[in-house]
Amino acid sequence: MTQPDSSLQSQNPISSAQNSVDNVHAAVSRAMSHPTSQTTQEAQNSIAHAERALDQALDQSDSPAVQQAVQSLNDEKARLQSNQ
Repeated sequence: MTQPDSSLQSQNPISSAQNSVDNVHAAVSRAMSHPTSQTTQEAQNSIAHAERALDQALDQSDSPAVQQAVQSLNDEKARLQSNQ
């Protein structure tokens, strides 16, 4: 008997990129509310991960969803920069 795919197994590059950007938002929010070198580094690591995920998504599609994720990532990068 086969098991159904979990949500992680069925993710495509676009949904993975969107999730990565959501994670950036959470990491930047933590860095802003608890500004330490560790939370700032975690936010920067999350941004780097999201940039890689978005590059993969852009290779597959230039859809409005991907463009929205790119814009959201840029907004989060600016938010983190304004906090430093």
